[in-house]
Amino acid sequence: MEENTQQTSEVAPAPNKKSNKNIVLYTLMVVALLCSIGALGFSIYNYMEENNVQLISSGTDGNSANFTEGSIADVASKVSPSVVSITTETRTYGYFGQESTSTAAGTGMIVTSDGYVLTNKHVIEDASEVNIVLDDGTSYDEIELVGTDPTNDIAFLKIKDAENLPAVTLGDSKTLNVGQQVLAIGNALGQFSNSVTEGIISGTGRSIVASDSSSSSYESLTDMIQTDASINAGNSGGPLVNAAGEVIGVNTAVYSSGNGIGFAIPISGVKGMLNNIIKNSSATRAYLGVQYVTLTPDTAKSYNLDVSTGAYVYAGKNSSAVISGSPADKAGIKDGDIITKINGVEVGTAGTVGTLVGEYMPGDTITVTILRDSEEKTVKVKLAEYPTTNADN
Repeated sequence: MEENTQQTSEVAPAPNKKSNKNIVLYTLMVVALLCSIGALGFSIYNYMEENNVQLISSGTDGNSANFTEGSIADVASKVSPSVVSITTETRTYGYFGQESTSTAAGTGMIVTSDGYVLTNKHVIEDASEVNIVLDDGTSYDEIELVGTDPTNDIAFLKIKDAENLPAVTLGDSKTLNVGQQVLAIGNALGQFSNSVTEGIISGTGRSIVASDSSSSSYESLTDMIQTDASINAGNSGGPLVNAAGEVIGVNTAVYSSGNGIGFAIPISGVKGMLNNIIKNSSATRAYLGVQYVTLTPDTAKSYNLDVSTGAYVYAGKNSSAVISGSPADKAGIKDGDIITKINGVEVGTAGTVGTLVGEYMPGDTITVTILRDSEEKTVKVKLAEYPTTNADN
């Protein structure tokens, strides 16, 4: 998807057709897990007290750090114990009931000491069995799918009865700099666990259409981080790390026709769901409830707008971009508004509206800055849970 020609939606995008010759296809290794979200079954107070868990914020920012002599090894040794290999088994049945089994592998990262693991949704999708292996070789086979992000290629798993596990430190993807140095860590090719590759951030805010290896399944992904740190099959779900050892992205896709072009999901857009899991035992995502076009100088010109950054609330002449009854609707956001800031953070280089909203939990109140008829206004919006019945709006 090219942002200067396509609409971007904070709610789940419609499927892209394979026949569109302008779509650039990116390869994802896809395996999966069918599992319902179960009750987590613990007291929030005791959970946070016993595990010394803090809600994830964006107060830390190591994006100005650079690698020095010997520091790559130091950062790799710091982060690698928190990176896990995920292997899956998927059973399929033929027309006459014959069973076949396939296996695949991916990567994940431990995000809480009691065993919550962040990975890509496509790593565990449709799998009948999931196994997690730690860096020290410890293996777990009692794994629960806690939830998936309805708008992004993100899943949260839980290792049953785990404790005192080493968790990653999450950084701030809103302050990334093109050219800054990064490491990618993951289960390369599904065989070489915790492989470390070095590179830089090549770009931010990329929109791609990802396909699986058979080109039978497609997914639109927006606001991606582009990196030349080598990402291979099996790296999906692993961390993209800055020179301070903070995770700033989730490695997700690789350009299938060339070297040095990989993509990661910004970590800031994942924090809201993680905090909601930690605080409320709920794997739901916050949503604003608008469709929008991410503005560039080209898109602004095509819509005859005076500003070239922000998010243009627009869905076409015959439909409304503001979902009826949504938080945006209740707050008075209208078609034609241009969203310029979320809680004071500028929409654009810091992230799309979807990514910036993804940093918050359902029930949080945020300040949205808009331009309406060239006049700046601010509105308070109380975010709600992403409505599964509205997934295609």
